[in-house]
Amino acid sequence: MSIFAARLTSKMEKIFNNTEVAFALKSDTELKKAYFLFKLISKQSLVKIGTSLAHFAINSKLPVKGLIKSTVFDHFCGGVNEQDCLQVVDKMYTKGVSSVLDYSVEGKETEEQFDATLAMTLRTIEFAKEKQAIPFAVFKPTGVGRFYLFEKKGENLPFTESEQQEWDRIINRFDKICSYAYQLDVMILIDAEHSWMQDAADELVLDMMRKYNKEKCIVFNTAQTYRWDRFDFVKKVHLIGLQEGFHTGFKVVRGAYMEIERQRAAEKGYPSPICATKAQTDATFNKTAAYIIDNLDNKMAIFAGSHNEESNEMLIEKMRQQNISHNDDRVWFGQLYGMSDNISYNLAKHQYNVAKYLPFGPVYDVVPYLIRRAEENTSVAGQTNRELDLIVTEIKRRRNIR
Repeated sequence: MSIFAARLTSKMEKIFNNTEVAFALKSDTELKKAYFLFKLISKQSLVKIGTSLAHFAINSKLPVKGLIKSTVFDHFCGGVNEQDCLQVVDKMYTKGVSSVLDYSVEGKETEEQFDATLAMTLRTIEFAKEKQAIPFAVFKPTGVGRFYLFEKKGENLPFTESEQQEWDRIINRFDKICSYAYQLDVMILIDAEHSWMQDAADELVLDMMRKYNKEKCIVFNTAQTYRWDRFDFVKKVHLIGLQEGFHTGFKVVRGAYMEIERQRAAEKGYPSPICATKAQTDATFNKTAAYIIDNLDNKMAIFAGSHNEESNEMLIEKMRQQNISHNDDRVWFGQLYGMSDNISYNLAKHQYNVAKYLPFGPVYDVVPYLIRRAEENTSVAGQTNRELDLIVTEIKRRRNIR
């Protein structure tokens, strides 16, 4: 380990090992429940079995809603609707942690469902305007249009007349959301999805940036840095912004569809868009995030979505070196609700801008999201063990002071 890396590790331990701060909002019962849940998730075989059983139970209309809600749903989600989330939002904000209300309903295919997602997203923008604790709104491209059309558009295949009309409605939904965010001065995060539909989504987001990011960053695209091409992509968009006179904001994350991406590439015989190793993904994330920090004064902004302690510490160090204020509104740190509280609450304790993604939606409709969270915790080396170690440390700390 280099001297620099050793210093970062030392600082990281001071910042992120404080379990008293990390779990200040959790009761003893909630801590034990979290321990039980992460212990289950740490077993890959149990996650696979649980995933299969969940799909079977829902498809068979078995009465498992209560079980799902009292376990993974309550841990990773804010509620079944936006009103449900407000108690969680207010509670987290007492410790300086903001929220991003994420309507996490997936797999919808009808125009009525897309219009419902549009309406819900507009409501979350209004929530963000009304509450200081909610600085961003968010939506997924496939929440407002069919995956197939994004894929077809990205491959430059001609639309039928009806498909073109459908695509125009997708553009209109994008514009309604971003226009409303601009009118209410609320930042909007647009999530990234699978690589084979992302080109079309990226073009739409770029057009939204052109229209609504002239004064500052309102519209943020997402760069999934497990894709080896994303650093060059971020630089390309930034240069376009500089040439055309608009700001570029990015949510920088590692990514959520790695196994699917690799499997599809292998099946269809094209080079995998995914970095070959975790180390390469980490390096791409760090390089991309550092580039944005280096260019904050060149019309950039970042939402750094990471559960990796070293990456967060790297960004902290970059900010220190460049005398960037901890609460500079161009720099936000983010984690998912129910994960990495040691990062979120300790960053907030040191006055950094931090927001938790707070998913919500009907229990059965957010099951695909919950399954991804379980699989992500299982697949990321050390993530679940780190969560367990921190919980055990805090349980022991509380016992020792009684």
